[in-house]
Amino acid sequence: MQIAELIAPRKFRIREASDPQRGPSEVLVKVEAVGICGSDIHSYSEGGVGDTPCQYPQVLGHEPAGTVIETGSGVTGWAVGDRAAFEPAIYCYHCEFCRAGLHNVCENIRFMSMPGDPGYFRQIVSIPAGNLVPIPPQLSTRDATLAEPLAVILHSMKIADIRLGETAVVFGAGPIGLMTVICLKLSGAGRVWSVDPVAHRRHLASQAGADAVIDPRAVDPVAEILRETGKRGVDVAIDCAAKDNSINHCIHVVRNAGRVVVTGIPSELQVPLDFSPLRKKELRLLNVRRSNHETETAVELLAEHTARFAALITHTRPLEKIAEAFSISEHYTDGVGKMIIVP
Repeated sequence: MQIAELIAPRKFRIREASDPQRGPSEVLVKVEAVGICGSDIHSYSEGGVGDTPCQYPQVLGHEPAGTVIETGSGVTGWAVGDRAAFEPAIYCYHCEFCRAGLHNVCENIRFMSMPGDPGYFRQIVSIPAGNLVPIPPQLSTRDATLAEPLAVILHSMKIADIRLGETAVVFGAGPIGLMTVICLKLSGAGRVWSVDPVAHRRHLASQAGADAVIDPRAVDPVAEILRETGKRGVDVAIDCAAKDNSINHCIHVVRNAGRVVVTGIPSELQVPLDFSPLRKKELRLLNVRRSNHETETAVELLAEHTARFAALITHTRPLEKIAEAFSISEHYTDGVGKMIIVP
């Protein structure tokens, strides 16, 4: 099979590799589509994600979907030819946090695409049978790649605790920000602002349902939203960018006793924080750690609102053009929204 390895910052190589070995409780799958995530871009351009550096060669990719091609002897409920989205997180199921239902902070978590656990930018993968989520007939394999990032957004919606009619702002209109806008509107939010410096991403945000879009290079987004809300501020600010001081913008733009939710991952290990307004307004500062068993719901939501979510997918590239795909995604060129790799 072919495999794409990141061997240095901004440098991939495509090589032939042996097909993986399948265990008795595992399923061998053909990977047919994988989305490029913002955290993949961190690894590609910065050499790591947060405080976790890359270990070269490293296989990225954790938004996959495809088809079952072989099942282990202890596997039930799956057959050759079944289509599925594939969960990238592997939990231990026996630590304190797994037993409490907090699997996303499992003490022994493994995440396929992090150092030591190859991701899905390869043609064939062996994974635990419990990591497969069936795809309904009306949902294409390509569109099913949105299940993993959408599950993260659904987790963020639980944390944000959106109530009917509440106002919200989303900083960042990449795929995560765009899906956040969609989910806010589906959750009954009132007026939603989207803030992004890239023109075509603001356009995508308007198509996704944002009531207003702001170019932070043209106007001060905090001043603009405070003006539009009569100096009150929004109920919830969700930071899907985690760059250019966006976390502090969220703090300043939220009303007293409001919520700030950080979904994005900062490039810096230490982020300056405007603590005084955070304290004076008694804000809740919350962050999102991937998802926690929201993938099945994400697949159902994708099937119900396919056209709305699928509009975010603007580009596909074959595995051998992964370097080009990452360059386009990093620099927001060619009107890219969501980029999909087709192994």
